[in-house]
Amino acid sequence: MKRIFPIITILILLSLLGMIFFQWLWIKSAVDIKDQQIEKSFIEALDDAGMEIMSEKIGVQPLMKKNDLLFPADKMQLNIFRPSVMQRFSIDEIQAIVRKSFAKKGLKKFPFEVAVTNNSYSGDEIHTARYIEYRQEAEKDSSNSLIHAYLLTPPSGSEYENLARDEWLVVLMPHRKNIIWKEMLWFIIGAILFTLIITTAFFITIRTLLKQKKLSEIKSDFINNMTHEFKTPLATISLAVDALKNEKVKRDEEKTAYFTGIIKEENKRMNKQVETILQAALLDKQEVQLNLKKLSAHEMIHSALNNIRLQVEEKQGEMEVTLNAGNDWLMADEVHFTNLINNLLDNAVKYSREEHLKILISTCNVGKYLQVRIEDNGIGMNKETLNRIFEKFYRAHTGNIHNVKGFGLGLSYVKTMVHAHQGSIKADSILGKGSSFTLLFPSIS
Repeated sequence: MKRIFPIITILILLSLLGMIFFQWLWIKSAVDIKDQQIEKSFIEALDDAGMEIMSEKIGVQPLMKKNDLLFPADKMQLNIFRPSVMQRFSIDEIQAIVRKSFAKKGLKKFPFEVAVTNNSYSGDEIHTARYIEYRQEAEKDSSNSLIHAYLLTPPSGSEYENLARDEWLVVLMPHRKNIIWKEMLWFIIGAILFTLIITTAFFITIRTLLKQKKLSEIKSDFINNMTHEFKTPLATISLAVDALKNEKVKRDEEKTAYFTGIIKEENKRMNKQVETILQAALLDKQEVQLNLKKLSAHEMIHSALNNIRLQVEEKQGEMEVTLNAGNDWLMADEVHFTNLINNLLDNAVKYSREEHLKILISTCNVGKYLQVRIEDNGIGMNKETLNRIFEKFYRAHTGNIHNVKGFGLGLSYVKTMVHAHQGSIKADSILGKGSSFTLLFPSIS
């Protein structure tokens, strides 16, 4: 598992990155192809519009002042030369012709601006409202705009061939890249959506693998702990049974009673371990039913203290009890509430340092809640351990030394029971200085 997991992770990650990369190439290629198609259609539409403007079939009267208002030179020019496009058409009419050509080429959605200009010294020009603005933008960033000019010359063989002045039809399509990306929006959204789905699946797969790896480690630790916990009492019972077979022990009632007592105590110890495991299984199935009664928390805490007092005295430690809560009445299950306090006190003793052990137990009222606080000056926990202490079967690593017994079920049971009593629990710890557990329970009048 340790070797396969990194390989699977790397392969999935490479596949995901490769898929994202090729999707990006595909989208970019599609945008480029679309851009080329639009540019081709744009030029064709402009050519069609230019040819239509210069067609002989369009019989539009010249948009000029009356002849009597013209200068003599202009009158002579009109008699010799064909009227210019700027004289024959208004800018709105030219724009309508270009729009019609755009529609034929599938460019109906694309905005455009039009201008007609000549190459004479006068620099005459007519244009649409925003032509100048977009022309300036195009000069700054040519990649985002399309601009093309069509030379307006009379058709070959017409009566005005080579007699009309040179004029240019200029059509500008602004923000073409933005429009193309907007047209590709649904493709991009689809690609992003499916990429997110695959990424999520990848994340869930990795998380599941990590969870399975973690469960495998927990299972191994649990089996090792269980083997150790059962091996010690079984070995003790075996030695006691062998001793009872001895003829000298059989004749001595005091020794017989002593070894029988050892067998009984070790049997109780094994039963207790089995009950702990069974209780954890019941908690998993949520089959534990609380027998809630109105009880005094201080009385249950004193009961738990009596159970732990001998262990504290064996370590030459001391307990400081400060039960200051004015209202200590709770709706609680006496057995489970006493057990959860017992487990916290038992951990304080188990994880004590070799120096003088000191345990502080205090209560107080915080609003409508009863606060129970248990502190010790033990070995403490690092941040990683503190974040995981309430996980089932989790135990802090102490190397190859099995100096603290248990299955890693105690604090998981404590948290479950605290929540079952509608309470909350918070743990704080400093490595090398000790730990504290703060419990809050809703009190009753």
